[in-house]
Amino acid sequence: MAENGAADGDKAYLWRLHRILATYVLGVLGFLALMTWAESRGLSRHWIGPIFLFLSVMVYAGIGVYGRTTDAEEYYVAGRRIPPMYNGMAAAADWMSAASFISLSGALYLQGFSGTPGHAGGLAYLLGWTGGFCLVAILVAPHLRAMGLYTVPDFFQVRFGGRWPRVIAALAAVVCSFTYVVAQIYGVGLIASRLTGVQFEIGIMLGLGGVLLCSFLGGMRAITWTQVAQYVVLLLAFLIPVSWLAYKQLGNPVAPLVYGTQISKIADMEAELLASPAEYEVVAAYLARARDYEARLENVEAALEDERIAIRERIRVLRAKNADVGLIVAASRELAALPRDAATARERWTRLMQENYERAQPLGGLPRHSHAYAGYPDGTPEEQAAFTDSRRNFLALMFCLMVGTAGLPHLLMRYYTSPTVAGARASVAWSLFFIALLYLSAPALAVLVKFEVMNNLVGSHFDALPNWIAQWARVDASLLSIEDMNGDGLVQFGEIHLGADLIMLATPELGGLPYVVSGLVAAGGLAAALSTADGLLLTISNALVRDLYFQAKPRNASPEQRVILTKFTLLAVALAAAFVAALKPSDILPLVSASFSLAASAFVPVMVLGIFWRGTTRQGAVAGMLCGLGLAAYYMLSHVPSLRATLPHWLLADGLWFGIQPISAGVFGVPAGLVSAVLVSWLTRPPPLRPPVRLEM
Repeated sequence: MAENGAADGDKAYLWRLHRILATYVLGVLGFLALMTWAESRGLSRHWIGPIFLFLSVMVYAGIGVYGRTTDAEEYYVAGRRIPPMYNGMAAAADWMSAASFISLSGALYLQGFSGTPGHAGGLAYLLGWTGGFCLVAILVAPHLRAMGLYTVPDFFQVRFGGRWPRVIAALAAVVCSFTYVVAQIYGVGLIASRLTGVQFEIGIMLGLGGVLLCSFLGGMRAITWTQVAQYVVLLLAFLIPVSWLAYKQLGNPVAPLVYGTQISKIADMEAELLASPAEYEVVAAYLARARDYEARLENVEAALEDERIAIRERIRVLRAKNADVGLIVAASRELAALPRDAATARERWTRLMQENYERAQPLGGLPRHSHAYAGYPDGTPEEQAAFTDSRRNFLALMFCLMVGTAGLPHLLMRYYTSPTVAGARASVAWSLFFIALLYLSAPALAVLVKFEVMNNLVGSHFDALPNWIAQWARVDASLLSIEDMNGDGLVQFGEIHLGADLIMLATPELGGLPYVVSGLVAAGGLAAALSTADGLLLTISNALVRDLYFQAKPRNASPEQRVILTKFTLLAVALAAAFVAALKPSDILPLVSASFSLAASAFVPVMVLGIFWRGTTRQGAVAGMLCGLGLAAYYMLSHVPSLRATLPHWLLADGLWFGIQPISAGVFGVPAGLVSAVLVSWLTRPPPLRPPVRLEM
């Protein structure tokens, strides 16, 4: 009877969740319809963006307030009672970070399927991340859930004992999660600044409020239901624009099934551009500019002083002629924007020289979209080398993303919330389903956007460019720039620079959709960034408080006090991540890829050995984590320009190993961790117990 009552209670609980979800979906659709009607009646764009931002943050914050708790079981693992479907939906939202939502289609747009010798094609992300979930389902998630733990460092202490496995695991969780969360908060700032028109740094703080109100108050309990709500928003935000473009271009809204037709058209357009004299004029202009910067670098101090004198003389002449005030102000701003000293000038001009050399290539330096890899296996020696490097980096990045998925602490924590081991497996299956709804459309979006750019934007007059181009250029010039390099007044493909982080966000405006859809896409990107940031901040604060502070020495603290300390640690970490993100250290995808390499190197070899090989010792686990994480971090840091400029060269890695880019450092860290763990375990395993010897008199 008790079992029947429990089953009936579970069914009633599940149906209540279904009703709440259906009501929420209808509410979102009704709000979109209302905003579309309001825009048609004259509602200004200046109001639409802030409305989407404010309501999004308020909804998520409201869920956080409703789900607030100080109970440790609820705060850390949501009471272990999240149904598989909803856990899978939350995991998908957690997984669809700013990198997946904002940057993935952009990477496919810029790199095509092939990629370049220095950047793997965007398909590496799709294949790696999807394969990683299969590893999670088979190797990791069920075993961790069966142990009834709270955090990933818990596993290392329970399995290996002692202090150091837990400490190293906690520190590694902090490092890889902090790298990941900086990318998410960067995406939050980017979207919030576009929606409201405020500065990027202020946009970060606006979006961060939603993160803190949710994760600070309710922990995993509030985060789970917030992520379910966020998944609905980001799903609609992704599918509506891509479906519209597919219908507009091909008459069928099911983009994953029909976008292949446009690939052949893009190939024909690329062939026409490669034969265009105007495009070669653009290439020559970028080449001349790159050589100019190269000449300046021969004597930086003299070149900087000559440029400063030339601008001052121009300002003097303009003032003497009583020229237009705008020209004088522009020249004054140009003078103020000059590098302060020779070191700054060297760094800036080196970067600009490299950028212009990259642009001084046919198609603006972009590879042909449909090629499997960059270069040609049967071409010139340079083309053969490019083909080899491209294929090698594709496989290396796919490996790091796949293995890293199985080691990300914030993702693995999600499956601790399942009621049973079977529920954990079902949650992974639901996660794959919900992720596939978006991943299958990402390559389609990249192809459809590239066709839209080539067909409609290329060849238009600079005087007739749409307003959204100037608006996005003001947010960040690195995201979008169009410059008339050959002076013909027409837009050439090589003159267009679109950053990977812009493609998805600008799709509605590029496709001619109402601005409400742009607000929805921005809200979807915000939901993607916030959903991942919530889980990452909770992971970091748990590692610092639960796995380090309270484990360092016994402390008398109630579960409620531990939760409160975790909350304030989360606040401090969020502010630190916001500070780093405001410095714009890198694009979103490189930061995210780096965190995957670190997680793969630090956790996966030792975790898998600990689950499936009883011979793994405590010393082997420590050696494996230190060697794997250390080698991956060393290879990445060796290629940071600022470190290379300050540290002795003998301390750093000498160039690229086997041509592998730094973001794929896990391809070295994972084998190093695995070999170290196995060897040290063999050397430190206890001797077998000998049977007692019977002595006869």
